[in-house]
Amino acid sequence: MLKNCKMKKIIYIIAIAALMICNSCTEEILNKEPLDIISDAVVWNDKSSMEALLAEQYNGTPVMVNDAVATAEENLGLSKQTDGCLDLNEISGEARAGWQYYTNVAPFKASGISSDGGFSEYWEKPYKTIRNLNEFIEKTPNSGLDPQWIKLRVAEARFLRAFNYFAMVKRYGGVPLILKAQQPNDPENELYPKRNSEKEVYDFIIKEMDEISEPLLGTTEYGRPTKWAALSLKGRAALYAGSIAQFGKVQLNGLLGFTQSESAAYYQKVYDATNSIIKSGKFALYNVEADKVMNFRNLFVKKRHSEGIFAVQHNNIPQNAGGNGWAYDFCNCPKPQAWAAGLCNAPYLETAEAFEYIDGSKGTLDRVAIQQGLWTMKELWKNKDPRFFATLWTQGTPWKGDTVRMNFGLIDPNGKLLENAADGYGGIPAFGYNNWYGLFYTSIGVMKYLDENTDNNIYNNSSTDYLVFRYGETLLNFAEAAFELGKANEALDAINQIRDRAGIARLTTITRENIRQERRVELAFEAHRYWDLRRWRIATTELTRSNSGIRYILDYNTRKFKLVVLNDIDGANTASTFPEKNYYFPITKGRIANNKNLVENPDY
Repeated sequence: MLKNCKMKKIIYIIAIAALMICNSCTEEILNKEPLDIISDAVVWNDKSSMEALLAEQYNGTPVMVNDAVATAEENLGLSKQTDGCLDLNEISGEARAGWQYYTNVAPFKASGISSDGGFSEYWEKPYKTIRNLNEFIEKTPNSGLDPQWIKLRVAEARFLRAFNYFAMVKRYGGVPLILKAQQPNDPENELYPKRNSEKEVYDFIIKEMDEISEPLLGTTEYGRPTKWAALSLKGRAALYAGSIAQFGKVQLNGLLGFTQSESAAYYQKVYDATNSIIKSGKFALYNVEADKVMNFRNLFVKKRHSEGIFAVQHNNIPQNAGGNGWAYDFCNCPKPQAWAAGLCNAPYLETAEAFEYIDGSKGTLDRVAIQQGLWTMKELWKNKDPRFFATLWTQGTPWKGDTVRMNFGLIDPNGKLLENAADGYGGIPAFGYNNWYGLFYTSIGVMKYLDENTDNNIYNNSSTDYLVFRYGETLLNFAEAAFELGKANEALDAINQIRDRAGIARLTTITRENIRQERRVELAFEAHRYWDLRRWRIATTELTRSNSGIRYILDYNTRKFKLVVLNDIDGANTASTFPEKNYYFPITKGRIANNKNLVENPDY
């Protein structure tokens, strides 16, 4: 509830945002409400006002939900600005855009991010939030309120500040670390700071989590960060630092990158943080339902279970009606719900093939063989990893008492192919569902986080909580760190715990590729894939490629399907491209023009 909590009265208006950010902020500052509505003294001695002020900073940290860079309120009009919540699924190589009238990710996938930036930008918003948090951290200790409450809330504010810096450093590398609330009369070098090094920012996040983890032990309220959330953020941040040290390079005289010799120390920090979570015994993989498919689906639908370490809460009331529902499942549910839209993210066939078979063999289809003859869905997807069915929906997937019908074409009893929207035979339409564009893209959708009990004809009313940190990621982070530290047996055990829960064959040996493969399928569509490929420094290969989809043509006589692999699904000249310079986002000319002390990232 905290993320979407609304202040019931204006309690305090920030005098300035961080002045080093951009010219556009100036107009926003000048348009603020008067500062004297409620005096500064009242605000910083009133517990309810201070709680509300802190709660607002969750709204200012939208990256907690699938790495979105804009809040749901800002996107209620389905604007074309990228908000990250859906776009990260597309830029990651997991899916293509189904709503091309909404998204503008395609140019970034086809050509990479240019010197003007524009994709998943997260700079102005976090600095405004960080400024608010800095003020909270500075003034709360002098409020005269209960010392234990002060201790908890200051630690919480420091967690949010670090979370914002983590979202920035993984995008831009080193950024200015601003740790005090700036004032108009501050020295110029403080108002227009230089970039701290990438290492300094990561070290700051890790150190902050070390210092606040014990104070956060007093947090018992669901939806607020706990000690275990702090250790989770430490583990995730240290994992990024360790892998960038191992696979990246030092640039801009140390502003970017780490020396390779530092990787082991960071992996040890990951190992220690994640091992503390594991040894605490407070969390376990969600393993309630006997049906492995439903078990993995319910992990993302059920609330407050053993796997959740930290979650953003939602209810089923749209935000424009005063609630804090969200629209992810509205966007990704099967048609014809969601105003006959749905299918906002259309996973590639390569994503479907990434899921192994239950015996542990590779899930790659024989693309020549499947285009011969006719197939049922049981034959096509036989013995797939149960997580495949829990993560993706496609032709024949059960949904709300029916099955998804994705056929794009119908073969009539005479063998004639009917493939116009108005075509049909014997009451069966050529198209499985009406579609605004007459296209089915990849014929695969995202099932993860979809709740069949939600009315997906109402926008922004999904009540599923978003898992910011979960125990499954903890085990994966632990496994990767353990492996890189030479503790292969511990890594193998952690990976096999996940595979046991999934319902697929255990591994007998472990490799780096095994761990990366497990992350790909276990964490699919959870805003990890894009950043994983970047920190491993393999995005230039993995995200520079052509992708494919599948077409189902229903045979009227047998009710089986003729299958067609759709190569170059994004278009013959729009295969994905990831230039090496995109391992860091550009700072951009506009920001540098406003703050001459900023240095641009390489090759922009």
